[in-house]
Amino acid sequence: MKATFSFWLDFIHEAFRGGRLFYAWMTLLTALVVLGIYAYTYQIQEGLIVSGMSDQVSWGVYIANFTFLVGVAAAAVMLVIPSYIFRDKMIQEVVLLAEGLAVAACIMCILFVTVDLGRPERIWHMIPFLGEFNFPQSLLVWDVFVLTGYLFLSLSIPYYILFVRYKGGQPRHNIYFPGVLISIFWAISIHTVTAFLLSSNVARPFWHTAILGPRFLASAFSAGPAFFLLTLKFIRSYTDFPVPPKVFQRIAVIATVALQINLFLLFVEIFTQFYHQTDHTASALYLFFGIGEKTALVPWIWSAIVMNVTAVLILTIESLRNNNRLLTIACLLMVVGVWIEKGMGLIIPGFIPTPLGEVFEYTPTLIEVAVSAGIWAIGLMIYTLLAKATIAIELGKVKYRAFS
Repeated sequence: MKATFSFWLDFIHEAFRGGRLFYAWMTLLTALVVLGIYAYTYQIQEGLIVSGMSDQVSWGVYIANFTFLVGVAAAAVMLVIPSYIFRDKMIQEVVLLAEGLAVAACIMCILFVTVDLGRPERIWHMIPFLGEFNFPQSLLVWDVFVLTGYLFLSLSIPYYILFVRYKGGQPRHNIYFPGVLISIFWAISIHTVTAFLLSSNVARPFWHTAILGPRFLASAFSAGPAFFLLTLKFIRSYTDFPVPPKVFQRIAVIATVALQINLFLLFVEIFTQFYHQTDHTASALYLFFGIGEKTALVPWIWSAIVMNVTAVLILTIESLRNNNRLLTIACLLMVVGVWIEKGMGLIIPGFIPTPLGEVFEYTPTLIEVAVSAGIWAIGLMIYTLLAKATIAIELGKVKYRAFS
């Protein structure tokens, strides 16, 4: 009991301790959180009418962020497998940081779904034994189930490992390994179930495709590792945590292969949509070329394709991938490109045109942007605090000292 209390005390103390750069970063994030809370308070008072969403386009930038971040959370499995299954020593050095990113991403996913609800106080209806859980009939309940389950696994396994190392011991493989196996299955399931939420809508032909699940996983396993690689570059530059150069290369290879598969699946989808056009091609036509003067998403999707193609060219050519600056640029392009493709390029066109053939375009409002920025700030704040404390324990700077 003393060790547990001491662990959390030291963990929190180390997480909130830092220099000028740390406090400047946290101040910036806090300001964005306050702005987001203010914007969300206004949204609660006035209703979702203050957003760019409507009866015709009922999902917007909130759900776009949700689908992207589910992928970021699931992508941790691409480091968990080589670390825990194949005992890759180099990946083991950074896998706990990837788990921390998964925790932050899961929390952001939950927050984005919450702010998308018109009556968030009614969320208690989904709590078992209190409300009508509708399990297993409701796919939304499945999504809540797998997301909260994955959040628990992403917290519990690193907690055990860090706690044992904090006390100066070595984690026992037979204790945490079963949880690792479950988390691998769970990571794949959270993104698959999210894809099923979309593809099960038969009235939305743009989503109603069996390839949507594989596309979700491929995009997740590209953008997620790329985002994590960028955080590792920051950690290596501004902390004492040693990240071997080979770690960057291995993560880059994982992201490269996944992005190649993602682009291939996108090409397959485009070919299927346009080779023999039907009435069901309308959403894809609007996305890629526009319908009449309605072309709001055209620059978004083509920018995303250019970004992803540029990124995959850099990453596929080994000499370019080994260039540190080009690797950073490629990862940035990949993260932004996949966010657009899975967000604005997937969620919005599913509603346009409507089943009646009407074209109602969607543009996010400043309220939505402010709320989204606030949630991203919360996630980055959580990840920063988790990473700081994790690094301190991993380096042995924070150890258990029994009370006298």
